[in-house]
Amino acid sequence: MQALPGFRDFLPDDCARRNCVFAQWREVARRYGFVEWEGPPLEATELYKKKSGAEIVEQLFNFTDKGEREVALRPELTPTLARVVAAHEREFKKPLKWFSIGQFFRYEKQQRGRLREHFQLNCDIIGERDLAADIELVALCIDFLRAFGFTEKDFVVRISDREFWIDFFRDKNVPVERWDDLLQAIDKSAREPREKTAEKLGELADSVFAAIESGGKSAKLEQLVDGLRARGLADFVAIDVGIVRGLAYYTGIVFEVFDRAGKFRAIAGGGRYDNLIAQLSDGTVSMPALGFAMGDVVLGELINEIPRAREAMQKSIANASKIDIYVVVAKEQRRADALAQVQQLRDRGFRVDYPLTPTKVARQFQTAEDLGARLALLYGDEWPQVKVKTMTTGAQELVSHDHLLAHLQAQSSLSS
Repeated sequence: MQALPGFRDFLPDDCARRNCVFAQWREVARRYGFVEWEGPPLEATELYKKKSGAEIVEQLFNFTDKGEREVALRPELTPTLARVVAAHEREFKKPLKWFSIGQFFRYEKQQRGRLREHFQLNCDIIGERDLAADIELVALCIDFLRAFGFTEKDFVVRISDREFWIDFFRDKNVPVERWDDLLQAIDKSAREPREKTAEKLGELADSVFAAIESGGKSAKLEQLVDGLRARGLADFVAIDVGIVRGLAYYTGIVFEVFDRAGKFRAIAGGGRYDNLIAQLSDGTVSMPALGFAMGDVVLGELINEIPRAREAMQKSIANASKIDIYVVVAKEQRRADALAQVQQLRDRGFRVDYPLTPTKVARQFQTAEDLGARLALLYGDEWPQVKVKTMTTGAQELVSHDHLLAHLQAQSSLSS
């Protein structure tokens, strides 16, 4: 038996890598004052249909549960966020700055950078219309990637504004009912032959291509870049009005993050969705909102691609997997004493391991080295003293077992 297509097994090294990613995500989010929350992995199918239309069902893992409810594994978090905020918004001061790390599922063709399951970071600001929130969110996205060792030479955040195109359509007297189709065509223009996009755009083709190629003129986007420049982050962004994000619920500034070499899919993407909460709550709650998501699959590919980031990840994994102390049982008569000490050390927060069964002393020391132990404690002929060996230097000393805990805690305080 193998894992289902598009799903992954996470062996210990894979889990360690994933946990390092999660740890970086949490650390940076908290630096920005974001708090963590989570929603259920299973929602009513209707929630996704209400947001994206009936066609979304083709991309869902959906079924009828034992209560005869139509449900689906979540393909994204934004509908759940909108539902939760609509139900609980009176309980919190605004703006809300929330983040979440969870697993998501889409029943679609697997390809490079996209599986049928993935883990995803979501960050949202709810209840703030000012451009300052957009600047803060883009800065946060940049700093997530900087935390993995990436620089402005490795990735770029392409920023745009859907209102630029709404103003464009109004200026050209384009009927409102055509706007969504035109935005979809613009969104796909970088991935499709120019002729195909021109056919979709019709008489607007030349002026749309000219706007994209000129970069677009937008005072709001320039103000956003200026805000990032004040933080020293302007080199990470580029105005690109060809980015509109295909999802219809976006209402203002949108952005996507790409590797500079252009080898991968978008690393992250998001923007403003000021009307979605009202839409999903049937108008009972209306709040401005913006957010973005970053998946683990493309991020992992980019980490592997950039030596600097790959080495930093390997170092983080190695440090996370190290233990503090390995207990060497040289005499089986001392095993009970050693295990009592193991428990005391673990109770005080030390990461401790030991041989479960009788093992040659040389092999035990090799295990201590393999596990990256800082110290080895040898229980043998010296009892009631314990031999303490510093693994990096080979230095050894004898410590009475009665004073061992105090000795180790003092050493730990000095080393930290």
